[in-house]
Amino acid sequence: MCGQKNILITGLPGIGKTTAIKKLAEGLKELGPEGFYTAEIREGAERQGFELIGLDGSRGLLSHVGIKSNYRVGRYGVALGDFEKFLDALMLARPKTRVIIIDEIGKMECLSQRFKAVVRSVLDSETPVIATVALKGAGFIAEVKNRGDIKLLEMTAGNRAALPVEIAGYVREILKASGQEDRNQSNRMNG
Repeated sequence: MCGQKNILITGLPGIGKTTAIKKLAEGLKELGPEGFYTAEIREGAERQGFELIGLDGSRGLLSHVGIKSNYRVGRYGVALGDFEKFLDALMLARPKTRVIIIDEIGKMECLSQRFKAVVRSVLDSETPVIATVALKGAGFIAEVKNRGDIKLLEMTAGNRAALPVEIAGYVREILKASGQEDRNQSNRMNG
């Protein structure tokens, strides 16, 4: 298998990382990706928090201005219990999973020890992982970025349209080199 089977997308807030993740989930649909992305919760023009949306359609709460919590990032209370229940229900490391997608490895998510354990586990697995990661951050964010099996790509205004296509091609190459793509195609033909 390729030495860098985990792909991290970083970049400035608002540059389009979550949009790229959604495009990748759609573009790799035939591989049955597992994972989630985050979406803003808005009331009118004002952001009130963030929700989690599983690629299977499930939903969970990550944070909200109205949450009273010991876990806070800026003005948002983090719904740590809800986040961890959502993670447990996803079961990201199933043996049949071909690609794992995580949006995002950021400050809110890293408040959860369970999230950090799940991320370490999937990064250590043979399954390719595509994740977004905060541009800045110490601790777990820096740890993940410094792994030897990471291909770190910075999204910019100039490359954001091409990056999802490039990443999808890279993931297919990884799967082909490991024999997983061929197994997936024969499963589709026999299923």
